[in-house]
Amino acid sequence: MRLRTLLRAALIPLVAGMAALAVSSPVAAQEPAEIGPAIVGGGQATGDFPWIASLQVNGSHGCGGSLIASQWVVTAAHCIPQQTLQLRIGSKTWQYGGVLTSASRMIKHPYYSGQAGPYDIALVRLSQPVQNAPIRIADSSPAAGTGVTLYGWGQTCPQRGCEPRPPANLKQLNTRIDPDSRCQGIQGSSELCVYSTNYQTACYGDSGGPLVVQGALAGATSRAGHNSPSCGTGDTIYTDVVAHRQWIASVTGV
Repeated sequence: MRLRTLLRAALIPLVAGMAALAVSSPVAAQEPAEIGPAIVGGGQATGDFPWIASLQVNGSHGCGGSLIASQWVVTAAHCIPQQTLQLRIGSKTWQYGGVLTSASRMIKHPYYSGQAGPYDIALVRLSQPVQNAPIRIADSSPAAGTGVTLYGWGQTCPQRGCEPRPPANLKQLNTRIDPDSRCQGIQGSSELCVYSTNYQTACYGDSGGPLVVQGALAGATSRAGHNSPSCGTGDTIYTDVVAHRQWIASVTGV
């Protein structure tokens, strides 16, 4: 899967080419218990994911996202393109299935600077509501040591460009929250440090994708918490979605 500083370079070509409230009740995402292999070093996602979103430009997957209401998807701010954005929602395969729709509005957090750093969160308003059940936002931010699951279609090998295209099927990785001290440049009040090792981590193409705790959305992939150009050589920084609940509610009403 993918992170942002490292991800950013991979996303630039894609971004250059890109540019009402829930009707269904939120569903719990399935979450394995112990740390295991996934995304880079990951395994196939099991279960149903009516809320998972693939953000696409010209039919190509670029970032992940999560449906939090019938007409709203949360993702990373650095994933927002300058042109037309399509989203495939509810399919474990980004090329087909689920619901293919478009964005009518894309809103980055007002404090996002466009650089690698905090407030890397955005909301995408769909052109029309979908019937898919959304995922609920967690009640509280996960503490260090909490088991979490990451989902995405990012690279399954650690070097940028090592795969010609994203894997077709959704991957998952079971890991945990680490202390903030393990991530360089983290803003602890609004970001999460996620344990990565042995090339088991989020990677290029996983940006914006979900971090799930006990069936609820707690984070969105942001960037690497280290300076190496390879995924999995250090911890990963996720935007803390729970910490941005007030801003999300002010925009969406959710």
